[in-house]
Amino acid sequence: MRRLVLVVVLVACTVQNGQAKDLGTFGRTYPIVERDALEETRERAGQVDWRAVMRRIRPEAYRPKGLKRLPRAGEDRTFLVDMTYTLPFDIPDGKGGVLYPRGYQFNPLDYVPFNQTLVVFNGDDADQVAWLRESGLLEETGTVLILSGGSYVEMARDLARPVYYLNPQIVDRFHLRAVPSVVRRMGKMMEVKEFKVEGGHGEGEG
Repeated sequence: MRRLVLVVVLVACTVQNGQAKDLGTFGRTYPIVERDALEETRERAGQVDWRAVMRRIRPEAYRPKGLKRLPRAGEDRTFLVDMTYTLPFDIPDGKGGVLYPRGYQFNPLDYVPFNQTLVVFNGDDADQVAWLRESGLLEETGTVLILSGGSYVEMARDLARPVYYLNPQIVDRFHLRAVPSVVRRMGKMMEVKEFKVEGGHGEGEG
């Protein structure tokens, strides 16, 4: 047993001190025939026409699935949205009881400050983009731009600020029916204003 321990210690010390020796070759050896993976990857990458790929997959052509395209507002309209929410399930208290029961109602605006102004518009509509530029909303702090159509890449570049796509949850929660719309907090409610834009450019190619 002691001899075995000495052998293990000797091997460990030899490897640690960089004194391992070449013990020679035993048995038949064969050359490695498998290609180097990195070399093969580089070769395949070099065979791809990346310019053609980028033309085919254009970031500015991206549109998310389920994007809700809303029609132009036919008239100026203002309405209020009650944000009161009804719990569809019980919320447990972690002690075997229920903290908030199913059916409990509350208004998120009683607990969460909401100082943003949501501007929903169609970036494919030149008249709506022109309206946005002239509205003064781009200079307001807290303005959030949301697209119901158009390219977020092109709009972010042209307006020099982030833009986002409209999702069905926002449409349903604020009862949006037309664009451009501006959504702001009004006390314990949310105010939605639809604007009829003038001009004849209409929708362009997006």
